[in-house]
Amino acid sequence: MANLGSSSATKSMKSVKLKFRIPYFTEWGQRLVVCGSEPTLGSWNVKKGLLLSPFHQGNELIWTGTVAVPCRFCCEYSYYVVDDAKNVLRWEMGNKRKLILPPLLQEGGQTLELHDLWQTGGDALPFRSAFKDVIFCKGSTLNIDRPEVILQDKLDQGESVLVHFKICCPNVEEGTSVYVIGSSTKLGNWNVQDGLKLQYTGEYIWEAYCVIPRSDFPIKYKYCKYGKNGCLSLEIGSTRELSIDSSKSQLQYIFLSDGMLREMPWRGAGVAIPMFSVRSEVDLGVGEFLDLKLLVDWAVESGFHLVQLLPINDTSVHGMWWDSYPYSSLSVFALHPLYLRVQALSENMPEDIKNEIRNAKERLDGKYMQDVDYEATMATKLSIAKKVFMQEKDLILNSSSFHKFFSANKDWLKTYAAFCFLRDFFETSDHSQWGRFSNYSKDKLEKLVSKDTSHYDTICFHYYVQFHLHSQLSEAAAYARAKGVILKGDLPIGVDRNSVDTWVYPNLFRMNTSTGAPPDYFDKNGQNWGFPTYNWEEMSKDNYAWWRARLTQMGKYFTAYRIDHILGFFRIWELPDHAMTGLIGKFRPSIPLSQEELEREGIWDFDRLTRPFVQKEFLQEKFGDSWTLIVATFLNEYLDRYEFKEDCNTEKKIAAKLKSCAEKSLLPESEDKIRHDLFDLLKNIVLIRDPEHARNFYPRFNLEDTSSFRDLDDHSKNVLKRLYYDYYFHRQEKLWQQNALKTLPVLLNSSDMLACGEDLGLIPACVHPVMQELGLIGLRIQRMPSEPDLEFGFPSQYSYMTVCAPSCHDCSTLRAWWEEDEERRHRFFNSVMGSDELPPTQCVPDVAYFIIRQHVEAPSMWAIFPLQDLLALKEEYTTRPAAEETINDPTNPKHYWRYRVHVTMESLMKDEELKATIKDLIRGSGRSYPPIGEAEKQLSQETAAIALEKKHHVSGQEMTRNGVLQKESAGVM
Repeated sequence: MANLGSSSATKSMKSVKLKFRIPYFTEWGQRLVVCGSEPTLGSWNVKKGLLLSPFHQGNELIWTGTVAVPCRFCCEYSYYVVDDAKNVLRWEMGNKRKLILPPLLQEGGQTLELHDLWQTGGDALPFRSAFKDVIFCKGSTLNIDRPEVILQDKLDQGESVLVHFKICCPNVEEGTSVYVIGSSTKLGNWNVQDGLKLQYTGEYIWEAYCVIPRSDFPIKYKYCKYGKNGCLSLEIGSTRELSIDSSKSQLQYIFLSDGMLREMPWRGAGVAIPMFSVRSEVDLGVGEFLDLKLLVDWAVESGFHLVQLLPINDTSVHGMWWDSYPYSSLSVFALHPLYLRVQALSENMPEDIKNEIRNAKERLDGKYMQDVDYEATMATKLSIAKKVFMQEKDLILNSSSFHKFFSANKDWLKTYAAFCFLRDFFETSDHSQWGRFSNYSKDKLEKLVSKDTSHYDTICFHYYVQFHLHSQLSEAAAYARAKGVILKGDLPIGVDRNSVDTWVYPNLFRMNTSTGAPPDYFDKNGQNWGFPTYNWEEMSKDNYAWWRARLTQMGKYFTAYRIDHILGFFRIWELPDHAMTGLIGKFRPSIPLSQEELEREGIWDFDRLTRPFVQKEFLQEKFGDSWTLIVATFLNEYLDRYEFKEDCNTEKKIAAKLKSCAEKSLLPESEDKIRHDLFDLLKNIVLIRDPEHARNFYPRFNLEDTSSFRDLDDHSKNVLKRLYYDYYFHRQEKLWQQNALKTLPVLLNSSDMLACGEDLGLIPACVHPVMQELGLIGLRIQRMPSEPDLEFGFPSQYSYMTVCAPSCHDCSTLRAWWEEDEERRHRFFNSVMGSDELPPTQCVPDVAYFIIRQHVEAPSMWAIFPLQDLLALKEEYTTRPAAEETINDPTNPKHYWRYRVHVTMESLMKDEELKATIKDLIRGSGRSYPPIGEAEKQLSQETAAIALEKKHHVSGQEMTRNGVLQKESAGVM
């Protein structure tokens, strides 16, 4: 530390009193504790930490506590909210606080007051790699200094106070300084030229010491940024104030940690497109990782700071087009071979392979191939890759770069390669069918991947493909960072039940269950994704190591990520594994309705309430004259109604029996209609009995819609309605909040990526407060407002900690949505666009422009647009039928994910008009955009060399605008 001078304090005192002070509003029964790395503060054992005491000061509740420490004391510390037994209820987000006593206090006898502010998740955002390494990385060029105080006057006892000012300011332009100005003469009397200039001490922190006469207190002050050109940017919000206890004459030392400099929040824009949907002149049948460099170039010139992708992990479970579903991972670590650029595998590609690639490109990218042919593209790429591998395997596998990759990834790479070999050998990914290999063990693994095996080349081929995928994606990711563009990945909520992860870690999954979502905007019948749910209790035993490894792996490529279905970390919609649809589920964890609770309310006929309520009139209504045949095939008489036979009392059993009947031509109607009607009858229940605890029950979702409910007496209806709303909307909130606060911080602390949560659907009340506390950015889609009384959201009213978008991959595009519903189109045109005229039947560019402008002008931190919606800004890109641009249909569990943009990135790069239109929208909204000239300067030597070597990707695409665009001055709050 810098020499701060000397003190007149008594030298015989060899300790310093630390007084912690923090404003924080607690609830009844809560206390604050400060805990740190040294024994004095509990050595990170919160129960041994320093318990603080509260007092009211104005409108604030201030917590304070004092402890004596050695003169040369240094430590890290944080604040915690605890209950009466010192159990942790909440803790600060962000980095640990660091304290080093300056030399001025090392003679002992003094009191140092630490004035802190609670660190929220939002305070930690500038330290995420998206900002630290991409948006604000220019801050790393600032000179780091250490603040000093030169004591011009003697620090007389009782006359002065030494104040240490500290502020976090991540976005400081070159040539700009940070000052504190205020009501004291030492702070310039609000004149910045005479104010206190702060030194940059690294990690966005600016600090300075100041000796202020006691007579100047209380002082009022603010922080500001002051440029060489005389431009002053004063922080927004109320004036800060610092008071001292005037009754004490002892010399005071105050260290202020004032959090973030309060300025207009930083806002940016991005483009979203699945990797498989990108089209370039070079790729082979599908978007490839190296196409990201072209996409980044286009994003920069269009004013975007972010490119968002769907999941890119290997999904090769079935060996057919079903594997196009990107959220059903074969491995959460392996990258998808689909995105490999085979042309880049070798610098010495044989001519016959080059010809094969050219012929394949004509076949897979011809004028009649508008979308991805998943099976043909995968087969072609793997075939070509194997031929190149056989020629160059020794060269690659013995290279230092491969050895470095293998060493860093062998923990998952060997199990992945072994799984792929066994999958192909047994012709199934269902590892329960693998005989003695069904149960994974390390010994079996080492034998499978041994160099002595006859199939070692097959194992090495999977290593080889993953190595090149890693190299190509790493190259694209480095390029994006250098260009000032955040690459945003996607973290799927589940894994395929026949995956590497369920094979290696079966204890982490509840394999007799399935994951889905209750009825919502996407599907009124609920969704069944087929993934096993997680065994959170087992995962917690090693502090969620599997999740931490996933996030660490993602962080190698991405600087931001989307948490798919973040509601699943609060509670997951769990279905039995015999279910095919998503309606008859329950939340896990949740507090069930107990048999005792129901009996106290006069509910006792559990057999009636939990069995499908099938009566003769229902059967006649659904199946007409064929009802007797249906009964004979699927049902038995039971009391005064019917019940399903043992061989068809689940959805999967019904489907299997129907298939058998259809093959024998025994069905009176279509298989689909009968299956739908039988499923409806099977779901005609009121309560779901817990299969593991027979005396626990769960109310069936939308139970009032069932004829089983409508047939009950009024008392039972009233009781069950009340308990239904209690179960779904009240009794679970605290449990779900606690569950999220156990799991989500582990994800956030596993990497320094910026985290966004997809919080659409049925949203519990606890979700948004937890996300706000943890600094998680939510998602807002205009057509899916979270307010139940609104049909369309108002982007101008979105909160800052959100991503806003007009559509997403799980719904129709802007154009398709506009055409789907004439009456809704009228309502939107009238209420949102403010026009009494008839709306156009198609989403013309003017309509797209209006909606996109609404979103870029929103307060949301990010406005992210599907590429399809941006193409709607220009009529020439709207020739393809709008419905074909939709990426996913959530109502269809076997949807083919194959959409490809019908225009190449090279063509979009040449479209100056479209790029200018988008950039003008972003610039006019006050959002930040990457200055092209600055982005070029930031290219690392390594990336620049790669760009030069592969100049066909970037040649003629840089510096297409005159001048250098300057980034706006703003900062993340």
